Amino acid sequence: MTAPYYGWLSILPPLMAIVLAIRSKQVFLSLFAGVFLGYTILAGGNPLKGVVDALEACVEVFGDAGNTKVILFSCMVGALITFTQYSGGMEGFVQWVTRRGWVATRRQAGLLAFFTGLVVFVESSICVLVAGSVSRPLFDKLKVSREKLAYICDSTSAPKCILIPLNAWGAFIIGLLQDQHVGSPVQAFVASMPFNFYAIIAIALVLWSVLSQKDLGPMAAAERRVQAGKLTADGAEPLVSQEVLAVQPKPGIPLRAVNMVLPIGVMVIMMPVGLLITGHGNLMQGSGSTSVFWAVLLGLAAAAVAYRLQGLLTVREIMDQFMKGVGGLVSLAALMMLAFAIGATCRALGTGPYVAGLADAFITPKLVPALLFLISCGIAFATGTSWGTFAIMIPIAMPMVEPLGLHMGMTLAAVLGGGVFGDHCSPISDTTIISSMASACDHIDHVATQLPYALSAAGVSLLCYVVLGFLV
Repeated sequence: MTAPYYGWLSILPPLMAIVLAIRSKQVFLSLFAGVFLGYTILAGGNPLKGVVDALEACVEVFGDAGNTKVILFSCMVGALITFTQYSGGMEGFVQWVTRRGWVATRRQAGLLAFFTGLVVFVESSICVLVAGSVSRPLFDKLKVSREKLAYICDSTSAPKCILIPLNAWGAFIIGLLQDQHVGSPVQAFVASMPFNFYAIIAIALVLWSVLSQKDLGPMAAAERRVQAGKLTADGAEPLVSQEVLAVQPKPGIPLRAVNMVLPIGVMVIMMPVGLLITGHGNLMQGSGSTSVFWAVLLGLAAAAVAYRLQGLLTVREIMDQFMKGVGGLVSLAALMMLAFAIGATCRALGTGPYVAGLADAFITPKLVPALLFLISCGIAFATGTSWGTFAIMIPIAMPMVEPLGLHMGMTLAAVLGGGVFGDHCSPISDTTIISSMASACDHIDHVATQLPYALSAAGVSLLCYVVLGFLV
């Protein structure tokens, strides 16, 4: 029995969610509206069954262990924030860096976030969390917008991870290539790196923006607002509760940078260890979600032990701050749940395969890389997942290489770059959501301010694929 074909109806739920979220700034209602519409379509137009099935889809998100771990570690980052603030670690770190003159200007603050994002390469989420946690207090102090921090975190996470094979991203892509019987999957992945124009240009644009202190479109307006003394825009709703951000150091305790550096350092170190353990000794076969979950948990445990040994906090105070931090990110948990739910809706409707099949009749060998890039952009934007896009597009793109005489590396790079672009621009992407959370930024403000940079990088990338399609 063949699965039902929904055709153009399959793109309506994600499109509705994205348009509503951007226009209304009511992300939660917009995402649920998309899920509801999707399940109403699946129910043959019955809205009552659509509501029931949509609610059930939200519950079923937690039936996937990977989804649950992502939601849990995202919430526990709230505890990491309250721990480092209440222990005096965050304030101590700001004072320590400022005294040494390492980060005394807006440009230096941007470079700190940029290089922190590049150094932590094992997983995109941990990169965003570390860069955001370390840099946010300095950005606030030096009057650099949180939108700028979210952009730096987001655009040095996935683009960098897609250029390095020794992480969870590389393992996933190499596994997909093996499934397509590509002769040397690791070599194919390495060959794609110099042709992954979107990832390279996205990172270069971040560095240009930081060094030149020039901004595009809405980002320039956000920077002017912060310089005028207004930290957030009117009506902005940061994904981190203000109760979490406003935690002051416990009165009378010493302000020590180590109380912030220690838990974050443990978190960073334990990420590759987790990948090695879950991959049974193979870093590239490890589970990214499990590794980040344990890394954040061990970072919190290290902080709790250190604070007790120093006599800074009692066990009760540690538990109070933990619950306060986790509670402050309940809104993030709801947002992640809805993002996963609409992803499941798109899979049930066949959104990705439909978008991928739209261009089949128009494919010309010379333009295949450019078309694959555009299709991957569309799928990732509509579904909010780069990995899901890779899973859809690599089985479509790789079989084209030999019959059409395509360049393996460039063809693969077009798919990977397009997936990362769509992931960056989509309000329903988990990476975009985590970037907003890590920088305590309004989610839609982050999407709007990042979009001009992402579109610029995508435009140049598309031109490169068109030109090289005729040359290579």
